[in-house]
Amino acid sequence: MEVYEAIYGRKSVRDFDRVKDVPPDLVMKLLKAACQAPSAGNLQPWRFWVIRDQKLKGRLAEAAFHQSFVAEAPVLIVVCADLRVASSGYGTRGTALYAIQDTAAAIENLLLAAHVEGLGACWVSAFDERRAIQALELPAHIRPLALIPIGYPAYVGTKPQKRDPLEVTEFK
Repeated sequence: MEVYEAIYGRKSVRDFDRVKDVPPDLVMKLLKAACQAPSAGNLQPWRFWVIRDQKLKGRLAEAAFHQSFVAEAPVLIVVCADLRVASSGYGTRGTALYAIQDTAAAIENLLLAAHVEGLGACWVSAFDERRAIQALELPAHIRPLALIPIGYPAYVGTKPQKRDPLEVTEFK
């Protein structure tokens, strides 16, 4: 699949085939794509937790304000930022901004790779961070930034309309 086809074709998927699993080697392929993202100073502060345990996925779905599809995906990847790594190169700006930007770039790579592989995924940022930290037993320097449920789509839906660049761009 060509890059523009992937960009224009990708959409959020919240309904997954409950029978078809995502093989571990395919998950690794997605993670390798995520790790190709750019990062400030090449610090690569992203950290990934791959969750298959149903009980833990359920706890994270509850932390995500009871968005049940989070637990229904065969694989849930929790994308985190290592704040210690981010601050080592850039101090407060590293933890407050670059770690988030860098991790977001990795997430977009992950989403595009999932789409290219015929998988569906959704970027979930609406969750109680404190509860996610507790569920995953994360150390203080690891901040969860997104939950990414991944699986084969149960059906092919339509992509929502995106804004025209001329509506959101200023030329000077």
